[in-house]
Amino acid sequence: MSAIVSVIGLGRMGAALAQAFLKAGIPTHVWNRSPGKASALADQGASVAPSVAAAAAAVDIIVVCVSTYADSDRLFRVPETAAALRGKLIIQVSSGSPNQAREQAQWAAGNGTCYLDGAIMATPNFIGEPGGTILYSGPRALFDTNQAVLLALGGNPQFVGEDVGHASALDLSLLGQMWGALFGQFQAAAICQAEGIALDLFEEHRQAFLPVVEGAVVDLVARIRDRRFAADAETLASLDVHYGAFGLLLQLCAERGLNDLVPKAQDDLFRRAIAAGHRQDDFAAISQFMR
Repeated sequence: MSAIVSVIGLGRMGAALAQAFLKAGIPTHVWNRSPGKASALADQGASVAPSVAAAAAAVDIIVVCVSTYADSDRLFRVPETAAALRGKLIIQVSSGSPNQAREQAQWAAGNGTCYLDGAIMATPNFIGEPGGTILYSGPRALFDTNQAVLLALGGNPQFVGEDVGHASALDLSLLGQMWGALFGQFQAAAICQAEGIALDLFEEHRQAFLPVVEGAVVDLVARIRDRRFAADAETLASLDVHYGAFGLLLQLCAERGLNDLVPKAQDDLFRRAIAAGHRQDDFAAISQFMR
């Protein structure tokens, strides 16, 4: 018999999850704090539950997509709902930290409830599509035995570890890199605008520069993994060479009155590494000062 699911939380992402289940022919119950958000899904065949407890009692798998793990705690950790969750599987795809995921898994185990933690690496329009990626962590057996349900949400479900916190940790590591790039873009745009350079021209050259950046990232990952921080024949540029050019960025910010909070934080890391004797080492040596 195929699984029956409930989706708790019907924001843009939660609604996309419910629609993907319905499209895959999986019987789907839905609940949202504001009932009006469920009406469009009801028109598509979803059953609207009057409460979280009812949504849990009616199904095998509960997918929760609310703002935070604390929000889901408030919904689940009441006697009626906790009782309805016993013997079921929670798939948590709300936003949370690795330790929050571990704490939720511990609570679920004590409640007699199975638990998988998930991190959605997609925008709502990719949910249910072949390229839609969701990271999962927790017991491997739960991931393997629920493939039909997981594949309904995207064609690229990825198991990233038995440690239930690893989906959130990997999510945050990828987002950390993304935010670094986005803040770098703000800096780049500010420089171009201050110097009268069209952003369309910047974009043209940014695209051409991407292979250089990607090559540097690949090299850094390998060096950090292997702890190869000393300069060698494959070093692309020493920390000293990088810092010489970086000083010009700080100079430009000062001359043009640009916000320098981000480069000053980066400058602090450069200085720490240099003070520790890494001036002639590979740029990867700075990674030691991020922990």
